[in-house]
Amino acid sequence: MIVSKFAKNGPAAFQAGKCIARALSTQKKYVEITERNGVRTIRLSDPSTRNSLSLEMLKCLVGEIKRDESNKNLRSIVLTSEPGKVFSAGHNLKELTATSDKSHKDVFETCSDLMRAISQSPVPVIAAVDGLAAAAGCQLVAACDIAVCTERSSFSTPGANVGIFCSTPGIPLVRNVPRKNAMYMLFTGFPISGEEAYECGLVSKVVADDKLDEEIRRITDAINMKSRSVVHIGKTFLYKQMDLDIETAYLLGTERMVNNLKMKDAQEGIRSFVEKRKPNWSHDYEDN
Repeated sequence: MIVSKFAKNGPAAFQAGKCIARALSTQKKYVEITERNGVRTIRLSDPSTRNSLSLEMLKCLVGEIKRDESNKNLRSIVLTSEPGKVFSAGHNLKELTATSDKSHKDVFETCSDLMRAISQSPVPVIAAVDGLAAAAGCQLVAACDIAVCTERSSFSTPGANVGIFCSTPGIPLVRNVPRKNAMYMLFTGFPISGEEAYECGLVSKVVADDKLDEEIRRITDAINMKSRSVVHIGKTFLYKQMDLDIETAYLLGTERMVNNLKMKDAQEGIRSFVEKRKPNWSHDYEDN
């Protein structure tokens, strides 16, 4: 990966550039980045720590998700790892043995920054899981907009086993799965299978071990066919309405749809449907 690539894309990109530069200077690689057909794939690449969400890994992920986020050519982001192994084993426990409260706070605050970056990204963020996602690794999957896993994948929040209850991993977990399922995972530390994760709503779909890449392409291709700006305003609304009572949510949703219809891309989409042709999206937010 070319470090100079990041220097041209603003503060977030510069942060990512520094992160990669540090990784190269110490001969340690945290992530591998590829971009193709509007899809940025971020591959966790620290097998020596089972792709732990160390402070440096977290900084890399935040920087890469935020980098060049206003680029209309960017349509989705995929988080993945080497196939068949560990997606992420969670926080690096060696970092949590330090006695400094500040160092601990840095780790957890940066992790929270990552989860917010995912929900605030203007494009869908997709977890492609083939292996174990534990503790903060499970949190990362739960925080993504879409998650697809293989049949051999597993998910757990075993922090209490080593004396650190998975409080922050539990935040998106209890917002994705029924409370009883979440409590089972958090209190026992027992892993659940890919099929169980699908049944309780932790992942969007479970596929055969050799079909993950195919399913991710199918999803990203479908996203590519949509207006980027329409997907963005829809994602923003979905996250905003989750904390509202249903009456307020419908009021806000009505307002959002009326404003959506004013957009050039909304009218273009309707016209293309009536005229039986492919839409010519602008991917911007201008009114018609």
